[in-house]
Amino acid sequence: MDLHYRHIGKGPPLIVLHGLYGSSDNWITVGRILSEKFEVFLPDQRNHGNSPHSKEHNYMLLKNDLLGFMDRQNINKAIIIGHSMGGKVAMFFAADYPERIQSLIVVDISPGSYKSLQEPMNQITLHMNIISTMMAVNFSEVKSRMDVDSQLATGIPSRRIRQFLLKNVTRDNKGKYSWKLNIGALYNNLPEIMDGLNIQRITKGDKLKGFPVLFIKGEKSDYITEADYPAIFTLFPEAEIVSIPGAGHWLHAEQPELFIKTVTGFLKEQ
Repeated sequence: MDLHYRHIGKGPPLIVLHGLYGSSDNWITVGRILSEKFEVFLPDQRNHGNSPHSKEHNYMLLKNDLLGFMDRQNINKAIIIGHSMGGKVAMFFAADYPERIQSLIVVDISPGSYKSLQEPMNQITLHMNIISTMMAVNFSEVKSRMDVDSQLATGIPSRRIRQFLLKNVTRDNKGKYSWKLNIGALYNNLPEIMDGLNIQRITKGDKLKGFPVLFIKGEKSDYITEADYPAIFTLFPEAEIVSIPGAGHWLHAEQPELFIKTVTGFLKEQ
């Protein structure tokens, strides 16, 4: 799949992979700062942003999308930063193509599965609610983005999450509003999006070494907990884990200065 992307700066290649419901737009500010020292690529992943839509959405396909993107851009090896779903894509990619990784930065996501229904605030239930609420928006009644926000508020009380989701609202030349992302495909493939890496299969080859790895978690986020540390260090024995104080899951937007300082400090040491 030929992904839409933004491209800024010169230097060693650096690719940023956005998360679920995100797009390259969410990373422009961070990308511009990083472009002072790196050649930054900000792709929209399939079913997001301005990239093509597909009925299928899983990490095998997303990983191959990244491989094709790097080949088309003649990038042999890159620094890869992945947030949430993008972090999972980066880890799946690193497992199969470690020779294409210069450095790996995984932002607020663990290698494990988020399919468990046993936890009181399990992620799959959270995202099922988000996507179901988005699918229920009646765009025939929408005259502005505020109308979309009002409909989302019936199922999504968090204004921060709603403001993030509203970035996916688009309007055609006739003034009709709709979702830019492929919400139906994301709903149908949500179990695959919540999937984790097969740690036993990957570590059997003992090949996730040879490049620096940093995990950045939000202090207020529960996407990476201490229970995830064994899996992280099993897959990436030399990984570092850093917590950004006062930040939740969208830490690059909530604490941008600390996030950029953490990323640039890590890369400077390599």
